[in-house]
Amino acid sequence: MAKKGKRLRSLAEGIDRTKAYDVATAVKMLKERAKAKFDETVEIAMNLGVDPRHADQQVRGAVTLPNGTGKTVRVAVFARGDKAEEAKAAGADIVGAEDLAEQIQGGTIEFDRAIATPDMMPVVARLGRILGPRGLMPNPRTGTVTADVAEAVQAAKGGQVPFRVERAGIVHAGVGKASFDEDALVGNVKAFYDAIARAKPAGAKGNYIKRVSLSTTMGPGIKIDASTLGGA
Repeated sequence: MAKKGKRLRSLAEGIDRTKAYDVATAVKMLKERAKAKFDETVEIAMNLGVDPRHADQQVRGAVTLPNGTGKTVRVAVFARGDKAEEAKAAGADIVGAEDLAEQIQGGTIEFDRAIATPDMMPVVARLGRILGPRGLMPNPRTGTVTADVAEAVQAAKGGQVPFRVERAGIVHAGVGKASFDEDALVGNVKAFYDAIARAKPAGAKGNYIKRVSLSTTMGPGIKIDASTLGGA
């Protein structure tokens, strides 16, 4: 097992690894320990009682954080004609159709979120092996396959965070920046938790949300008492 560095050991001082903290206290502790030279991302990790290998235990969707993510999101839209113009007007960074698909197949991926109109999916489907592993494949369940491209672009740029459970049953995401005030971070954490709770799949049995923790990009993790996050 790898040893923790001196810096991380120092940041972990005062954190009881056996204790689950209320969310407000945890956020305060994280902010006090965010000492990096850049604005660290505050990240949430949730261990779920699901087996993603089964179709009825998938957890996937998107949530719009009430206080944004603090991150500039580059959005690409697959669309033609009027829908392409709507996407550009809404602030999409890249808009195209077959030409955009060719760029991606050539190895040029200069965006963080991809959106597609339904009629473009035959073109986008050919990019599954490229976009899928990167978490960039448009999907109706996350609102990224839609005829309302303007709303989707605005949501992506306004703080919408997609989520998808990993093979080990863990879902994680950035929920803000260490520079956010405490109330804003707590609000974002609760919104993300509520979204995961609402996304409970039909096949989930027993304890659905097992553990929740928060951390910063360069800091230690802190266990969270889920009862302080919401009623789900």
